[in-house]
Amino acid sequence: LSFRITLRVFCHSSLETCVYPLPEPQDLFQASQMKFEDFQRDLRKLRKDLKACSAETEKVCQVSSEEHLQPFKEKMEGFLSQAKTDLEAQETQLENTHKIFLELSMFFSVKAKAGEKEVSPNTLFSVWHEFSTDFKDLWKKENKLRLQERRPVRPTCLYKVPQLTVHVRAKTKP
Repeated sequence: LSFRITLRVFCHSSLETCVYPLPEPQDLFQASQMKFEDFQRDLRKLRKDLKACSAETEKVCQVSSEEHLQPFKEKMEGFLSQAKTDLEAQETQLENTHKIFLELSMFFSVKAKAGEKEVSPNTLFSVWHEFSTDFKDLWKKENKLRLQERRPVRPTCLYKVPQLTVHVRAKTKP
């Protein structure tokens, strides 16, 4: 690990603007705490709430008089339509993210723990969290050393440069 960090920082062109090349350890820790089942459960609850809201809207529309119906009905239809579209997009995004996560875990040959049917984010990202933490500590140390090496050393005694005076005479024609 130290060898790789040394090469990375040493080869970098501008150490002053050097940016940490990996995800922050805190971000990886937070990712390890996520559970796809929790997100799926939340989306199912939202779908159930959306159906209940739609049913309530229909009830209100049935018992309301025509003169009071239109502003409410139009606004609620727009809201429910947008909410349904957003919910479907979130469900699709969650499915795609879960699929990509499983492909990622297969790429790194991460196996599910005993008793789990598939790899959890905790299993994968906790390893990456530890790696990123160690890497960041070594990266900071190496970056600091390289910056110190690049600082100019102040000379202990200063030499005065003699000033030269040049006299220029204009040539005059006789």
